[in-house]
Amino acid sequence: MTRRTVRGIWLGRRRYEPVHALQLDLFEARREGGMGDTILFVEHDPVVTVGKGAKPEHLLAPRERLRAQGVDVVDVGRGGDVTLHAPGQLVAYPVVDLSPDRRDVRRYVNLLSECMQRLVAAWGVAAGPMPRYVGLWADRSSPARWLGGDLALEPVKLGAIGVRISRWVTMHGFALNLTTDLDLYKFIVPCGIREHAVASVASLTCAEPSVPATARRAFDVLAELMGAEQIGYDDWSAAPLDEVLVATRSTLASSPAAPVSTVRAENPSSSRRDWSSATETK
Repeated sequence: MTRRTVRGIWLGRRRYEPVHALQLDLFEARREGGMGDTILFVEHDPVVTVGKGAKPEHLLAPRERLRAQGVDVVDVGRGGDVTLHAPGQLVAYPVVDLSPDRRDVRRYVNLLSECMQRLVAAWGVAAGPMPRYVGLWADRSSPARWLGGDLALEPVKLGAIGVRISRWVTMHGFALNLTTDLDLYKFIVPCGIREHAVASVASLTCAEPSVPATARRAFDVLAELMGAEQIGYDDWSAAPLDEVLVATRSTLASSPAAPVSTVRAENPSSSRRDWSSATETK
């Protein structure tokens, strides 16, 4: 079996749509087997993204009003509902091939959740899954202890997960609130969840985590969880995205790339050509 390798790229703070275009280009290249696995890390300018399963009433302000206040609104091809990206939030976009040995959607979503869980533990926040919901949760009444969703006195959502998987190649990923301005969530029903609030590491602790530093740590954790060898972590935060695109394609095309498998999945219900998660998140 070809050894797994992965490269990380820090893009800095960027608007959503140009990064989404870059991600789509890399996604197609990975599906074609023309480059190796890579993970984009970014901090977005304020934006509301609207997934395929979004309900119109979950957008609480007209799009024109949001744009007038500096918040972009973008319809995206992931599964799920409405969510927010903003400064102070770490976003990770793995563009990886799950073939041949990781072709399990639930396992992949759990991997993203575990990554976020390990990251917030560094600031003394205990977190975990919540029954009926996708993402990472903590108990605002006791941030250092997570006894499970059924026992949490005040469950709050720390991180969102939403993915698209086509021919077992992934895009989109997770968004983790570190120092995000939570007031921005007043414009939406986050992930369609009305009964529980959203939190950040900063709102639960006295910490103010650095997004760039946390991105670097996240790459270490994701590579470990994926069982992949790191072949580089590049800081392209100061480069125009068109230059990043050219450099990424040329650099990654020369890296070891596991071929995209054509073997049919064992579970017929999970082997559709294009699968978008039915998560509540990004």
